[in-house]
Amino acid sequence: MNLHITCAKGATLNIHLTAIGSAATEAATDTATVLEPATGLEWSKTLLDGEKVNFEKAEKAVAELGEGWRLPTREELLTLVDLERHDPCIDTDKYPDTKSTWYWTSTPCAWNKESARWVVYFNDGLVDGSAVGNGACVRAVRGGQ
Repeated sequence: MNLHITCAKGATLNIHLTAIGSAATEAATDTATVLEPATGLEWSKTLLDGEKVNFEKAEKAVAELGEGWRLPTREELLTLVDLERHDPCIDTDKYPDTKSTWYWTSTPCAWNKESARWVVYFNDGLVDGSAVGNGACVRAVRGGQ
């Protein structure tokens, strides 16, 4: 069963419920998402229980969500940053599981396209480059591009 709830601020929260005893596997995850009307992007919760992982593990976690899900670009992830907030700098009514730490993007850094990606720091909105072997949190997106 799918529930679609429109929040006071205009975002839509999509929740998929699976009945106990259904064919759902143990690997199934909580698929609550937020649809941002301004961008048309649908966002996942923070994946992997907020564990910081390297870029390869981040890509794998996103792929396991299924068709259409991907890591956001730098520009897409920055649309979630709310500079009127701090620690974390995001609307915590819509994204209550956000950690005040780094989150991966799919955007390669120009100085090392194979080994570095842009990351967004949800403590204060800082953006920086990070080696793909470093750890950061993961939030997936679908739609757009």
